[in-house]
Amino acid sequence: MSVIAELAEERVVEGVYAVARKQRMRTKGGAPYLVLELVDPSGRIDARVWHDVELLDARFTEGDAVRVLGRVEKFRDRLQVDVRTLEAAPEADPADFAPAMRRDADELDGFLEFLAAEIVHPGLAGVVKRFFADNAIRASLRRLPAAETHHSYAGGLLEHTVGVATLCRETAQLHPRLRSDLLLAAALLHDIGRVAELTSGPTFRQTDEGRLLGHVHLGLRLVEDRGGSLEADARSELLHAIACHHDARSARTAEASVLYHANQLDAVAATRPVPHS
Repeated sequence: MSVIAELAEERVVEGVYAVARKQRMRTKGGAPYLVLELVDPSGRIDARVWHDVELLDARFTEGDAVRVLGRVEKFRDRLQVDVRTLEAAPEADPADFAPAMRRDADELDGFLEFLAAEIVHPGLAGVVKRFFADNAIRASLRRLPAAETHHSYAGGLLEHTVGVATLCRETAQLHPRLRSDLLLAAALLHDIGRVAELTSGPTFRQTDEGRLLGHVHLGLRLVEDRGGSLEADARSELLHAIACHHDARSARTAEASVLYHANQLDAVAATRPVPHS
């Protein structure tokens, strides 16, 4: 089987992949063709179906696992697969082909537990514990991405959460005036709304609520539902920091501002290419 991460120009492609995206298009001359994004645990690659479009289009839908035979070509400096033939692979679970993180999930889970245990404030510690004691939420952290633009693979949500919380913990140690418990709790829960916004791979589609409300709103609702016993002031501060983690101008506390910048830093560090000397 051809692994996506190892594909090279002019190489024959033969293997089973999941279809993360499928779109029917037309050439300037009016001929139909299919635009696909194929994924496996090693990565993703664009693909095109130019021939037998009607026949092949009827064999699968977006989100299916498919068996592909084709050839790798380069278009505008990007590799893509010229699909020669394709058929559904009903014996394969498409979720198994979602791109996966390279870090060890069990190790990241251990970091998550360590960071949560650093919170001393009883109310904030209790709210975080209620989330992380939920097996469904812990499973979602391992199977969902953090976003389309960064950590965009299964387990990216867990990796990003640990990354942001670690940055916030280190920042609080450098600047003792920050309320470390508030900052750390907000960091650990800042993207918790993703568990209600997204479905499992390979497509990671938005749920109906996710499409209409977004992960920030959904996260605030989850924290409000599980943080009812938290003191009013601490609850408001926690909700405010989570609400502002994509909007620096709305931040009214130092903790909210630090969370915004930690979130941005982890996203940029995970996506910018590192030049090789």
